[in-house]
Amino acid sequence: MVKKAIFLMMAALLVFTAACSSGGGSEQGSSDGSVTLRIAWWGSDARHEYTQKVIDLYKSKNPNVKIDVEYASFDDYWKKLAPQAAANQLPDIVQMDISYISQYAQNGQLEDLAPYLGNQIKVDDVSENVISTGVINGKQYGVPAGVNVLGFQYDPALLKKAGVDAIPDNMTWESYEALGKQAAEKGLYLDGGVAPDIFFHYFLRTKGLSLYNAEGTGLGYDDDQLFVEFFGLMRRMIEQGAAPTPDVANQTKGIIEESDLVKEKGIGVWQWSNQFVALQQVANRPLEIAPMPGPDMEKGLYMQPSMYWGVTSNSKVKEEAAKFIDFWVNDVEANKLIKGERGVPISGAIKEAIAPELSDATKQVFEFVAAMEPKASPMSSPPPVGSPEVISALADVVEELNFGKITPEQAAETFRKNAESVLANNK
Repeated sequence: MVKKAIFLMMAALLVFTAACSSGGGSEQGSSDGSVTLRIAWWGSDARHEYTQKVIDLYKSKNPNVKIDVEYASFDDYWKKLAPQAAANQLPDIVQMDISYISQYAQNGQLEDLAPYLGNQIKVDDVSENVISTGVINGKQYGVPAGVNVLGFQYDPALLKKAGVDAIPDNMTWESYEALGKQAAEKGLYLDGGVAPDIFFHYFLRTKGLSLYNAEGTGLGYDDDQLFVEFFGLMRRMIEQGAAPTPDVANQTKGIIEESDLVKEKGIGVWQWSNQFVALQQVANRPLEIAPMPGPDMEKGLYMQPSMYWGVTSNSKVKEEAAKFIDFWVNDVEANKLIKGERGVPISGAIKEAIAPELSDATKQVFEFVAAMEPKASPMSSPPPVGSPEVISALADVVEELNFGKITPEQAAETFRKNAESVLANNK
């Protein structure tokens, strides 16, 4: 009898302990069938506004679901997510950036969504090249919220002012530099400078290489002459007046209204396709998009998820979270609200269904992405753990190079040393 009493007490204690130690996320669906989801994302006020409308639409179609929202700017988002992850209190659904998804996946904080694909999340008309971008170490940790592609977004009128009728077909880096000289002679920048990690990675891909090795334990190229070749060209663009110096570029602080293109001092900018609509709206004059330089543009080009939706491991309502992701991917009404702001929809049926609803600028983006998709190669593996530190190290060394404080050879050597030190932690 005493043994039975002790057994019952221990059982009760285990249940109590399990309840107390259970992780965050939302509580499991209640006995009346109601479910509460927590969802988090980063972005602008405009993104917050339409995302809330999508959530309200989901709730109207699923009256048993309550959704609590958390959103912030990009930097504040990750600062908020880190302690939540440490405390096992992450929201059920999180927006994941490509530079962070490996870290959260390898820390066991994201759920493998493979069992939900074809069930709660329909991906029948999604390209395998696109859905596979969320696979890390064989598991589907993210579903792309949309896709983007790199291109040169420019003002054709300013290009003509520089004495050039059109961006040449099959543009090469040599013709890009020649265009820069022509622009500089007319007192114009050809471009506003490039994001070092994104465009060096593209350049390496055209050579059949990558910024990181497949294991994420080191850089993906051995010959530093490639670094010298690419960033030496970027440095010459500044020296020739075809791109702004770092101190001039830093004055804009990433504000579109302050960009050289908007102020009609610069012809164009290299960036992701989903950034075109905002640029077009602020510039308020006709702009165009041209493909990336080559040779071997097709090897370098890839469709990149603008961001992912992920379900956290600590969530108690993973199926409902997966249903919400499906709603984002496949619901026509929802995508009429989203209008491709998080990248071109990954569903072919949705792209077709919302086409009549799009602005002229968004149609340009959809058409450009459609034209580039057949030419693109599979995306490289998502950046490894430590990639934000590597990107920061690259930005620092490129800034020193662009200020003329170090040579391209010194920059290449310093970057390799710093990056390899970070990535060695993954071995």
